[in-house]
Amino acid sequence: MKIKPPPTSSSSSQTLTATAASSHDAKLLVRETLRISADLASASYVPSVGSAPENASFGVVDREFVDSSLRLLCCEEIDGRRWKYFADESVGSEQLKLKKKKNAIRAVSLHSPQAPAEEFMAFIRSYVVPEGFPDSVTPSYVPYMTWRALKHFFGGAMGVFTTQTLLNSVGVSKHRTTPGAVAINWILKDGAGRVGKMLYARQGKKFDYDLKQLRFAGDLLMELGAGVELVTAVVPQFFLPLACAANVAKNVGAVTSTSTRTPIYKAFAKGENIGDVTAKGECVGNLADLLGTGLSILISKRNPSLVKTFAFLSFGYVFSSYREVKSVVLHTLNRARFTVAVESFLRTGRVPTLQDGNSREDIFNFPWRQHRPIVLGPRFKEAFQDPNSYLAVKPIFEKEHYIVTYNPSKENIYVLLKDQAKSDDVLKAAFHGHVLLHIIRSSTNKQSSSRKQHEDELSASLLSTADLQAHVAESYKMVSALYMPFKSKAKEQGWVMSESLLNPGRARLCEMAT
Repeated sequence: MKIKPPPTSSSSSQTLTATAASSHDAKLLVRETLRISADLASASYVPSVGSAPENASFGVVDREFVDSSLRLLCCEEIDGRRWKYFADESVGSEQLKLKKKKNAIRAVSLHSPQAPAEEFMAFIRSYVVPEGFPDSVTPSYVPYMTWRALKHFFGGAMGVFTTQTLLNSVGVSKHRTTPGAVAINWILKDGAGRVGKMLYARQGKKFDYDLKQLRFAGDLLMELGAGVELVTAVVPQFFLPLACAANVAKNVGAVTSTSTRTPIYKAFAKGENIGDVTAKGECVGNLADLLGTGLSILISKRNPSLVKTFAFLSFGYVFSSYREVKSVVLHTLNRARFTVAVESFLRTGRVPTLQDGNSREDIFNFPWRQHRPIVLGPRFKEAFQDPNSYLAVKPIFEKEHYIVTYNPSKENIYVLLKDQAKSDDVLKAAFHGHVLLHIIRSSTNKQSSSRKQHEDELSASLLSTADLQAHVAESYKMVSALYMPFKSKAKEQGWVMSESLLNPGRARLCEMAT
């Protein structure tokens, strides 16, 4: 019997190497096959590169899968973060009907998730510095705000002791602990108001866009806070929560009043006398406040009905506030005044005067209202429900820095802005949106003359896809012919066209697919 000699070390190593390589290749093959099978079987799969940087490339299998099943539509950027949108060509027409095209457009994130520390710092910056900082302010802003913060820090600390001393001096109680407890409750009330003021100050940019609307809303909050304060007399056991809520409302109103004061005085000033106008305006306000305080002291001695007195004074306050903001004549075009100007131009061919346009501005059109017929600067996925609707209008706007479309399912006009859009492009895009809205309303009213419709309602059921595409093309021709005459007539009436306050969204289309 012959015994087979053992393999040599060289042949053994070659065998192990070959076996390991084969095993490794087999594992890779199985893993890639399972991945592709899972991708093709999942209708809701979105290729995610969330953890990869923007310039990271797809793997070999991923690239082949993307190229074969997804068609690049466009790229979108919001505050430095980017997304790519793809048309899912692997989904058939029958599947699209069954799934209602929910998966026809897929978004791929191209940015890496922020570290918790970076997210926290971004959150803090949104509260303590203006948008566009440091380019949006002068270099003296930082030292001024630093010393201002220190001043308020020491002032707030001193306020606790002064409040406690004052309450003790007027004889709140002879007990040693009660004045301190009352003072702490009082400071907590004021602290809650300051927190509310700080949180609301994050909306500071909107104070420039919707000045009149926010000023009136702030005055409404002031009256709401005063009403809540009166309720504390009925339920004194809930003094602290009610007083905190009232102080939050009143401090938010105070922020609104302070933030909108300077732009209003600026509208009154002619030349470089803004300081004098502001000083005299504050003097008038303080004088009227003192007179009102004196009158209220005289009336309170007669013990009038608290409810009736509050109702009368609140009505006078709110009515005066409404007439106050209606009397302001601003030269700039925000969303509400722009709507008045464009709709008047499309109906009559004339742009309203400054006085007429400001008087017709809707003060109750608050910026947080959800339903607006025209959405300026939306996300791509909000405007388009399927790739075909985007591909149909994209060629029309190749030479423009925006895209205008209509979404029948949401009954809104959507005006998307490209990353090259400047101030005049935003103005023209908004004008185009109103033109398309005017065309659709006119067409809808003609087709439904037997049924009365709401002014802002866009009936999607009466508009086919072909009609919508025709309306977009028609609106483009109208804008080409009417936009420059509109700008010229608006300037003749005194409107400032170089500075628009239309408050578009932050989303921008970039690297348009060809």
